[in-house]
Amino acid sequence: MAAQTKPRVLVSDELSETAVQIFRDRGVDVDYMPKLGKDKEKLAEIIGQYDGLAIRSATKVTEKLLASATNLKVVGRAGIGVDNVDIPAASKKGVIVMNTPFGNSITTAEHAIAMMFAVARQIPEANASTHAGKWEKSKFMGVELFNKTLGVIGAGNIGGIVCDRAVGLKMRVVAYDPFLSEERAKQLGVTKVELDELLARADFITLHVPLTDKTRNILSRENLAKTKKGVRIINCARGGLIDEAALKDALDTGHVAGAALDVFEVEPATENVLFGHPNVVVTPHLGASTTEAQENVALQVAEQMSDYLLTGAVTNALNMPNVTAEEAAVMGPWVKLAGHLGAFIGQMTDEPIKAINILYDGRVAEMNIAALNQSVIAGVLKAQNPDVNLAFDAYIKVTMVTDKRERSIAGTCFSDGKPRFIQIKGINIDAEVGEHMLYTTNEDVPGIIGLLGMTMGKNGVNIANFTLGRSGVGQDAIALLYLDQQIDPKVVETLESTGMFQQVKPLHFVGA
Repeated sequence: MAAQTKPRVLVSDELSETAVQIFRDRGVDVDYMPKLGKDKEKLAEIIGQYDGLAIRSATKVTEKLLASATNLKVVGRAGIGVDNVDIPAASKKGVIVMNTPFGNSITTAEHAIAMMFAVARQIPEANASTHAGKWEKSKFMGVELFNKTLGVIGAGNIGGIVCDRAVGLKMRVVAYDPFLSEERAKQLGVTKVELDELLARADFITLHVPLTDKTRNILSRENLAKTKKGVRIINCARGGLIDEAALKDALDTGHVAGAALDVFEVEPATENVLFGHPNVVVTPHLGASTTEAQENVALQVAEQMSDYLLTGAVTNALNMPNVTAEEAAVMGPWVKLAGHLGAFIGQMTDEPIKAINILYDGRVAEMNIAALNQSVIAGVLKAQNPDVNLAFDAYIKVTMVTDKRERSIAGTCFSDGKPRFIQIKGINIDAEVGEHMLYTTNEDVPGIIGLLGMTMGKNGVNIANFTLGRSGVGQDAIALLYLDQQIDPKVVETLESTGMFQQVKPLHFVGA
């Protein structure tokens, strides 16, 4: 028996040697090429050889690159931001995108606190002045953080740490986050408020949200006008959350007393409307830049990618539900079956889809349903659009609802782990799933088997398996042919021209 090929990972950005060694120790072949991320052409030339791609921020995982990534299964970003990864394009290719949202959380939160101190006490300006031999003690009059109100926009992982640190500094903390529960707010020792109330109350405002259509320019000109006069603003999250031109105007008028920014709308930021302003502290996107954080995220991404490639475990994925290694060991065949069921019914349906109903029966109902649901839907969508991707005691049944009809298919996994189709249109069958298949429907009359076999033989198409089913004598009948190669459209036309079939449909199942 041939040895199983090891998964291959390409590291195209700087990653620690310890992280690279994790891949090797886990049994993954890894090529470390830290400068390759900046060479788009070379990267596209070789990416097809790899199952995984580990990156930081230099490598751009674009739709064009993904088109060349014929074997790619997972992209791992050592860090939280994935602005450099086209996640929709990756999802269409069936490529899982992972990040490491917790490895640099403390570092980024600490940087936000440091920036808040810096802008409150004008530390950078005072430092430069003192280095220049001046002693301008009266010029740099700061403000205390004690007893001030801090408005935290986004109280998730990083924002939550900032809340905790600010409470420790004896600040009053108000938080705006639609996903923040009252229980979590109480646990953090903060008051949950709406955005307008936060803007009106806060002496300091710090941002900790991702850049989305909903959060872009969340501190717009209009919202900046709602803030308390003398407010100080900190952004260590993402550029584009603040209208930079509007912020400069607010600083010029004195409505905003100061700002501390680690991120900018355009990066690298070699010039910016806020640069040179005396009340603005800036750093070059250093939020995650500590020795500890860089090592933590590198180690985490190596562990997560290795787990997925070797066991199927999914952790911190942005386009797939999390699946533990234990779940993956049991669910692997069922996830594949769910995808095949979705692909079958999707390929059989030409009308607009109104609903997809999924029934889980037996032990499969106790599994990670989110992962199974996603696999069904991915199978359906892939059938509709090839660019999309994810004795038996349990089964999955998928029912597609359109304006014209309902169509259902069910399947199971036997002890050998192989997915099987067990029911189509209410007709019981037992069909092995193959990469290339042909599905036909007809009235139950003699000669159908011979006609199918003779037509395949005349056209050089080998039948690996042949499954029949019927609802009753002389009633509806179906056939599923598992073929060794893709069927030519002319063969389909030949069968249709006989008038013996109600439907002749070639099917394709990726990974079967």
